[in-house]
Amino acid sequence: MKGPLFYSKILLFGEYGIIKDSKGLSIPYNFYNGALKVDENPSEEAVKSNASLKRFVSYLKDLQTEQPELVTFNLEALKADVERGMYFDSSIPQGYGVGSSGALVAAIYDKYAHNKITVLENLTREKLLQLKAIFSQMESFFHGKSSGLDPLNSYLSLPILINSKDNIEPTGIPSQSAQGKGAVFLIDSGIVGETAPMVNIFMENLKEEGFRKMLKSQFIKYTDACVENFLHGDMKSLFANTKKLSKVVLNNFKPMIPEQFHQVWQKGIDTNDYYLKLCGSGGGGYILGFTQDLEKAKQSLKDYKLEVVYQF
Repeated sequence: MKGPLFYSKILLFGEYGIIKDSKGLSIPYNFYNGALKVDENPSEEAVKSNASLKRFVSYLKDLQTEQPELVTFNLEALKADVERGMYFDSSIPQGYGVGSSGALVAAIYDKYAHNKITVLENLTREKLLQLKAIFSQMESFFHGKSSGLDPLNSYLSLPILINSKDNIEPTGIPSQSAQGKGAVFLIDSGIVGETAPMVNIFMENLKEEGFRKMLKSQFIKYTDACVENFLHGDMKSLFANTKKLSKVVLNNFKPMIPEQFHQVWQKGIDTNDYYLKLCGSGGGGYILGFTQDLEKAKQSLKDYKLEVVYQF
């Protein structure tokens, strides 16, 4: 048995901001993917994944008992498959901000949900919000509190524009150009990031008025501008605003940036060779980079392996 593939995602803009209603832009990242599988001779990884799925099944059972109007599943089939050793076979790194649990949630919903909303039907705003609400509850099993956006992105495999908490829409993004000098790339920090503690730090900071002010007047302002610039292909403004955003993050989100990257981050701002930002909740995993000149950025960051996500 092998199910369809579900892909990883990258939130280009909006990490943390979307908690406070900033805009956001999330794109599928097809380099990594995962699928539900049953093997004759499961590996150690597969056995671990299967054990986690067993816990997830009882969580979903409680969820549908508590909120039958939200979602119900064919639990008999799901249970039987998990008993047979089903696991999530995934190349998506965990704790890297590219949506490993999101792809798993999408795969389970796709295979076992009753009356599921499909990608093929007319995706009205209501349907998108309903999917997001379902995914948010399902993914909370892994994260404590989930927006539901990662599974949504993985399930639809479309770029998603977040205008606010209750206004999301599929969107088109400017087409890539393989010859383009500009690029969005990932750097591997070499550390696994934990989502929950980082979100907790953010929530604690929100209790301070100064932090809330900075969030509104700087962080959200530049995030919204970056989303608009990117969607309209206004690259000149995009880089000006990404630089401002990179500075704000370095000054106000230090705990989310692995210490050995503080100087690398500052160097990008000083030289304009590249600008870094958080990918997901930070604390490790990937760091997202933007550059107007990929060769220059590679030179400048020659100690790191750059994975290009998008070229323009």
